[in-house]
Amino acid sequence: MAGELKPLSLKRVGDGLQVQWSDGVTTVTPWRTLRKNCPCASCTEERAKPPDPFRVLSPQEVAAGAPQPVAMQPVGHYAYKITWNDGHDTGIYPVERLRQLGEESK
Repeated sequence: MAGELKPLSLKRVGDGLQVQWSDGVTTVTPWRTLRKNCPCASCTEERAKPPDPFRVLSPQEVAAGAPQPVAMQPVGHYAYKITWNDGHDTGIYPVERLRQLGEESK
């Protein structure tokens, strides 16, 4: 698999995730951007709906405040699962999506 893009290191830097990539590029993606772009089915479905101006935050969401990861685990060699401080933990972020979000955050 020569030429395959992969993260060499991931670390928390300030308010985001810094990734050093195998092609020499380093990206930093804010936690808020990662949480807002969660790829799980329920979040994807929620984003497809029109915004609800009367949506009430759950007590967990209020207590959590700004999105912060509480855990980040590799899923095979192709993705990372992030557990968030609001209790959400079903999003699996493919490596390609992490790179895309990092580049969009520049």
